[in-house]
Amino acid sequence: MKITTKFWIGLGALAVLSPLGLLLPAYFKAGAPWYEKPSSIWSAPIPGYSFNGWPGEKGSPHSSFAYIISAVIGIVIITILVLLIGKMLSKKGDQDV
Repeated sequence: MKITTKFWIGLGALAVLSPLGLLLPAYFKAGAPWYEKPSSIWSAPIPGYSFNGWPGEKGSPHSSFAYIISAVIGIVIITILVLLIGKMLSKKGDQDV
């Protein structure tokens, strides 16, 4: 198996596991997750990782799905940015030779 295939499988697994930060504190009755403390400093593009009209209960299947969708959107955006920057740098490097 190629290293890039392993990389994409790992990223997919992390995206699927992303709701654990939401589910585990509710399961163990641990109180609010740590990410709520710095919420005054940083506001997420999708507040609460939830979509308008969806139930916002923590630990609900809708919240878990919203977390996974947010992770996938982040992976796609970062991948596109990295590929664009890589293409720009490789073109710039080809001209210098």
